[in-house]
Amino acid sequence: MNIYALSSGRGPSGIAILRLSGKDTLKLCKKITKLENIQANEVNFCKFYDPKNGNIIDPESILLWFPKPNSYTGDDLAEFHVHGSNAVINSFLKVLSEQEDCRLAEPGEFTKLAFQNDKMDLVKAESIGDLIYSETELQRQQAIQLIQGNASNYYNELREKLIKSLAYIEAKIDFAEDDLPEKVLQEVHKSIKDIYANIKKILEDNKIGEKIRDGFHVSIIGEVNVGKSSLLNLLSKREVAIVSEEEGTTRDVIETYLNIDGYPVILADTAGIREAKNEIEKKGISLALGKSKEADLNIVMIDNSSPKINDKVKKLINKDSIVLLNKSDIKNKENHKFDVDTILVSVKDNKNIDQLIKKLKEKLSKKFISSNNVLITRERHRVKLNQCLEEIDKFLKKDQNKDIELAAEDLRMATRHLGSIVGKIDVEEILGSIFKDFCIGK
Repeated sequence: MNIYALSSGRGPSGIAILRLSGKDTLKLCKKITKLENIQANEVNFCKFYDPKNGNIIDPESILLWFPKPNSYTGDDLAEFHVHGSNAVINSFLKVLSEQEDCRLAEPGEFTKLAFQNDKMDLVKAESIGDLIYSETELQRQQAIQLIQGNASNYYNELREKLIKSLAYIEAKIDFAEDDLPEKVLQEVHKSIKDIYANIKKILEDNKIGEKIRDGFHVSIIGEVNVGKSSLLNLLSKREVAIVSEEEGTTRDVIETYLNIDGYPVILADTAGIREAKNEIEKKGISLALGKSKEADLNIVMIDNSSPKINDKVKKLINKDSIVLLNKSDIKNKENHKFDVDTILVSVKDNKNIDQLIKKLKEKLSKKFISSNNVLITRERHRVKLNQCLEEIDKFLKKDQNKDIELAAEDLRMATRHLGSIVGKIDVEEILGSIFKDFCIGK
């Protein structure tokens, strides 16, 4: 079966790209172009026709033809570059749908084929999806690191060490009469302990990779009418939250996704903290306090013209927060002092907001960004690494002389869990969940 899809965005645009992959790709290309000699891995300038009636679909087009195995999917692959109007795109898709043994590709199916044809491992396949959907510079950089194989190479190295250790253990089982030198078994234990320590270090990452991929959670908290919703709107550059002189307008948590100078941030506006007037407000304040505990960073907003600060708000100020003394445009300022990062701002006049953005980046960078090239970007990886760690822990706790067969099984399972991250085992059952979120033409 041959699969096809639009790989670029919908029109109108200057150019649109459609992909076709499968055993009949070259034959179909000849039908659609009326060319007998199609050059591989070169630009073919041509016209595209409807084979059914000979009508021209696009009079000035480009065909790229990649024979297997040197293609993205590992199968024969063609790319049709056409003018990017919806009319041309729809006409071409209709022609492809009418060809024998041709069907529309499922989401991520081109990349799934590439994995199945050993063109890439699972980590690289997932990171291609991350690169496509990256919205910030930090997300782009992380996806490129993964595509280049930094994490895959590391996991494969650990797996090879496990396999080598397992081979020695199995040798001891198979050739019990011929005792392995004690030095060899000691080296096996040392190697496995090193692997255990390396995996544990990867897992103690404060979930940096996932935070870069999904966004850092930052909450704006404070008393009523201190300018929280106005700050959210200012940073979002649009009206996300209702701003009113009436106190207690914000009841629920309002979240918006922002690209703050290259950093992916999920910014939350929360209900003002005070003595609740009713059950709805009480619930809103409870949500605000809960959101502040879950956040990676809190922006604590204080009305700098007010002499008093709510005790609950004071308790939220710590080293992981930034204090914003708002309403600095008002003449009667209090200039409250705190032992944490504090910025005097005026949201109304957009004063010193650039300092807030700079401080946000600085604190996120110091707390979360790591120089470690191996970052866990998905819960699937974290689960498998934890399972691998558990099996290694079982192995290390066993008496090798009495329970050597069981110890060997622990290592086999550890190797299997580690291998499943990059796809070194039968992973058909997890392919669907990985590729379902891809765009259709990838």
